Amino acid sequence: MKTLFMFPGQGAQVQGMGKELADEINEVKELYSKASDILGYDLASLCFDGPQDKLNLTELAQPAIFVTSIAHLIALRMGKLSEELKDIVPDGYAGLSLGEYTALHVSEAINFEDALKLVQLRGKGMQQAAEQSKGTMVSILGLDEAKVAELCNKVLSESITEESGDTIISGVNFNCPGQIVVSGSIKACQRAAELAADFGAMKAVPLAVAGAFHTDMMAPAAEMLSSAIDNCDLKDPAKPVFSNVDTQVYSGADEIKDKLLKQLVGPVKWQHTIENLLNDGYERFVEIGPGKVLTGLVKKISRGSKVKAEIIKL
Repeated sequence: MKTLFMFPGQGAQVQGMGKELADEINEVKELYSKASDILGYDLASLCFDGPQDKLNLTELAQPAIFVTSIAHLIALRMGKLSEELKDIVPDGYAGLSLGEYTALHVSEAINFEDALKLVQLRGKGMQQAAEQSKGTMVSILGLDEAKVAELCNKVLSESITEESGDTIISGVNFNCPGQIVVSGSIKACQRAAELAADFGAMKAVPLAVAGAFHTDMMAPAAEMLSSAIDNCDLKDPAKPVFSNVDTQVYSGADEIKDKLLKQLVGPVKWQHTIENLLNDGYERFVEIGPGKVLTGLVKKISRGSKVKAEIIKL
């Protein structure tokens, strides 16, 4: 049975995450201590004690989720999450947005210190870009990609005047059938939410995010990250890692920088990635890290597949 290990992205953070694992497993406790030394602040305290509003800050949430996901993997290998699955060997890795950094690390393409520094800089850059550009995101429920594209084009055709500059809106998170997130300038997203029902949407849900992630509004963050990636010791992944931007496997270390930078300013094709994996014979999908968002998404995606997928949250 071909198995995918998958790692969550931003939004999975919750106060208290990792605490029980750190209390029980010395290796996890040491992981948080090492991460705190690299980051320059007490990550364990942030994850375990919050407060939640601080943990939700993009520049803090991303390192917290990255490290906690690795903590869950350590716990799995020690038989603390599932005795039956502790020796499971994955055939590939994937992660949702931020989770792709976790996937690259566990595939031995980026060492822990470099990956954590990149994640910290990524979160900081996204936070700063969001504050400068004043964007937002809206989840559109019940529409397919073509209809979401029509909706965005309708908004763009109205030439909405934005205080922050040009009108920007596009589909960026293709999560599962009937769940697509649009991202862009504030008035454009507000207008998309107003018009969504006219295009057949069941609901449009504004998201509590700092900015217009996965659009050109994140270009300053990509610029910050570019030189930092150049200073990392990148290696070919030891096992297949599937990219968010094109759903394909990283062919080697030389693709890592390009794909990670494109991911910041382009769409996350999660649904397409999972559909391709199902078609390629992957039958078991194991979510490792805080939250259970990916488990729910893969369940919805797999309903349209002939493959009877086993979906596990650890």
